[in-house]
Amino acid sequence: MSEVNSADDGERPDPGGGPEADPGGGVRLGGWTRFVTARPRLSLLVALLLTALAVAAGSGVADRLGSGGWEDPAAQSTYATKALEREFPGSQPNLLLLVDSGRRSVDEPSVAAEAKRLAARLAAEPGVTGVGSYWQSGAPTLRAEDGHEALVAARITGDEKTASETLDRMAPTYRGAHGPVKVKVGGPVAVRHEMQTTIREDLTRAELIALPVTLVLLVMVFGSAVAALLPLGVGIVAILGTNAVLRGLTEFTDVSVFAMNLTTALGLGLAIDYALFIVRRFREELATGAEPTAAIAATLRTAGRTVLFSALTVAVSLAAMLLFPQYFLRSFAYAGIAVVLLAAAAALILLPAALVLLGHRVNSLDLRRVFRRGRSRETTGAGADGGAAWGRMASLVMRRAPLFAVATSVVLVVLGLPFLSVKFGTADDRQLPSSAEAHVVQQHIREGFPGSPGGGLEVLAEGRATEAQYTAYKARIAALPEVRRVDGPLVKGDAAYFAVQPEGEAVDEGAQRLVGELRATDAPFDTAVTGTAAVLVDSKDAIADQLPWAAGFIAVVTLFLVFLLTGSVLIPVQAVLLNALSLTAMFGAVVWVFQDGHLSGLLGFTSSGSIETTLPVLMFCVAFGLSMDYGVFLLSRIKEEYDRTGDHRDAVRFGLQRTGGLITAAAVILAVVMVAIGTSRVTNTKMLGLGIALAVLMDAMVVRSLLVPAVMRLTGRATWWAPAPLRRFHERFGLSEGEPPAAPEEKEADQERDKVAAHG
Repeated sequence: MSEVNSADDGERPDPGGGPEADPGGGVRLGGWTRFVTARPRLSLLVALLLTALAVAAGSGVADRLGSGGWEDPAAQSTYATKALEREFPGSQPNLLLLVDSGRRSVDEPSVAAEAKRLAARLAAEPGVTGVGSYWQSGAPTLRAEDGHEALVAARITGDEKTASETLDRMAPTYRGAHGPVKVKVGGPVAVRHEMQTTIREDLTRAELIALPVTLVLLVMVFGSAVAALLPLGVGIVAILGTNAVLRGLTEFTDVSVFAMNLTTALGLGLAIDYALFIVRRFREELATGAEPTAAIAATLRTAGRTVLFSALTVAVSLAAMLLFPQYFLRSFAYAGIAVVLLAAAAALILLPAALVLLGHRVNSLDLRRVFRRGRSRETTGAGADGGAAWGRMASLVMRRAPLFAVATSVVLVVLGLPFLSVKFGTADDRQLPSSAEAHVVQQHIREGFPGSPGGGLEVLAEGRATEAQYTAYKARIAALPEVRRVDGPLVKGDAAYFAVQPEGEAVDEGAQRLVGELRATDAPFDTAVTGTAAVLVDSKDAIADQLPWAAGFIAVVTLFLVFLLTGSVLIPVQAVLLNALSLTAMFGAVVWVFQDGHLSGLLGFTSSGSIETTLPVLMFCVAFGLSMDYGVFLLSRIKEEYDRTGDHRDAVRFGLQRTGGLITAAAVILAVVMVAIGTSRVTNTKMLGLGIALAVLMDAMVVRSLLVPAVMRLTGRATWWAPAPLRRFHERFGLSEGEPPAAPEEKEADQERDKVAAHG
C-alpha cells in the first residue's frame, strides 16, 4: 500500500497562507478555522470529557436492543398477533421444550409422567402462560414421526427484554436430563435471545480483529505511527458517541441489536476515510513550508469541504431507510446517520485541533524509514510512483474508452444475474450457528415432526357468531387447495381463532398464496390472518410500497448534491447510474452464496434457501452511500482540475492520479472492517459484512478506476454542460474543493510543477 503524504498526490498549497486567506469560500471558512484552532487544548479536553460521558451513557446499550423488527407494525398480521397474544396466549407459543426420550417411546408411562411434571412446573412459572404439550392434547404435530421426541409449548409474556430475562432465569432449570428424558430449550424467544448474545460476542471479536489490522494498514499508508493513530482515534470517538445516541433512542423507540454492527463498521470505516483525507492534505501543506495553522486553513478549505459533502451524501442514502415501517431498517438509519455525522464532526473539529498541536510531529515515528534506503520522502510512495501509475492507467482507459466501458459494464451485469432468482423469506433459527441449542431444536422439528409445528397460520375471528357459522367457515378454509388441516375454533367471548396448517413449508410460495386465499375467504365476521407466512407477505408488501419513494428520495437528493459539487447536469446522472451498477456484484454474490448455499461450508453458515426481505434494502442504502463517498472524492478533484485548466481529458486523468491511491487505501481499510464484521456467526450479519466489503472493493477498484474515466471520456466536454439558469444557480450556491480559476501565469507554473512531479 502506498504512502499518501507526498505533495504529488494531493491538493495544491493554499496561496493565501493563513486562516484569513480564503479565496475559495469567503470569511466563513476562515472563521471556522479560527474556531477549531483558537484553543486546541481546550477543544481536545472538552472532547475527552464528552467521550467519557458517551461511554457512561452508552454502557449497556446492547442489553436494551431488540432482535426483531422485520414486521410492519400497521400490518394485518401484526394486529392479529397482538390480539391473539392477549386473548389466546396458547395460540402463539414462543417457548418450546424438546423432550427426547432416547430409545424409548414418548408414550411410555415413565416418559409421559416426567413430561407432564415438566409441563406442570412450567405452567407455575411467573411470566409463563398458555402451556400445552403432546401429552396433554395428543396433537400429532407435537410428536416426532419416529416417536422418540415430543414438544411442550408455552408463551413467555412481556416485551423482548422481559421475555429474555425470564428465559435466562428459567432455562437452566429445564435444560438437560430429567429422569428418563433429556430436554433442549428452543422456540422464537430462545432464538432471539441466542441471537442477541451471539451478536454481542461477535461484535467484540470483530473489534479486536479490525482495530489492530486497521492500525497496521494505516501505518503502511502513512508511514508515521503518529499519523496512523489519528484516524483510529476519530473512529473510536464516533463509535462511542453513536452508542450513546442509540441508548438514548431506546427510551423512545425500538432499536435493533443488528444496528450495532453498522455502528462499528461505519464508525471505523468513514472516520478513517475522512481522517485519512484530512491528515494527508495537512502533511502536504506542511511539506510546502506552511505553518501548522496555515496548513489547517488550507486543509479545511479544500479537503474539509469534500469531507462535509461526502458525509451529507452518505447520510442521505441511510436516511432513506426511515421511510420503511420496520424498525429493523429504521434502526440502521438511526445508527448510520448518527455515526456518519459524528465521524465528520470529529474529523472537522477534533482532528484539526490535534493537528495544530502536533504540527510537524505528525510525521514522527516513521516506521518505514528502513525501507527507503536513502530515498527522500518526496520521492517515496504514491506521490511519485503510485500517482504516476494511476495517471498512466487513466490515460490507457481513456484511449480505449469504448472497450473499457462496455467490458466493465458487461462483467458487472453478469455478476449480478443471480439476483434475478432471489427468493425472499424471514429470519429464523438458521441465522444461528448449527451448534446453537435453539437452532438444534428447530432443526429437529423441521426434519422430524409433521406439519411444521409453530409454522402454521392463525385466523382471528372477531364478532358474534353462531356455532353453525363457525363450522361453515371452517369448512370453507379446509376446502382451500393449500390447506392440510384446520383446528378450532377456540372461542372466547366475541373472539375465536382457527389454526391452519399449510401443505408445504411454513413460508414457501404455497403458504404465501394461502395467506391471500384466507384473507379473501368470505366470513360473517371480521377476520385477520397471522403466522410466519402472513408476516412475510405483509413485510414484502410494505417494502414494495415504500421502495419507490426511498429510491426516488436517494436519487433526487443525490442528483442535487452532486450538481452542487460539479455544476453539471450529466455528471449527477452518471454518478447515480454507475453507483447502482457498482452494486450488482454484491447482490449477485448474496444470492449465489447465501441463498443458494455455495461456500456455506467454508463460511460456516446454514442456508435457508431465501434472503431475509429487508436485507437487500439495507445493503443497497449502505453500499450506495459508501460508493458516493468515494465518488465525491474523485469528482471533487476532477472538477477542481477542470476549473483550473478547462482540459476535460487531462482533468479526468489528474483526478484519478491524485485520488486513486487514496480511494483504494480507504476501500481496503473499510473492507477489512466489514470482513471483520462478516466473521459473525449470525448469517444476516455475515451477509451484511461480506456483501458490503465486496461492493466497496468493486466500486473502488473497478468502477472508480475503469468505468468512470471511460464513461467521462466518452461524454467529453458535454460532461460539464448545464443550462444557463442552473449555471447561475451553481455559481451562487455550489460547493467545490479547491481554488477559483487561476491566472494564466499561475496555470503555466502549476502545469510545469505537475510535469516535474509526474516524472518523479
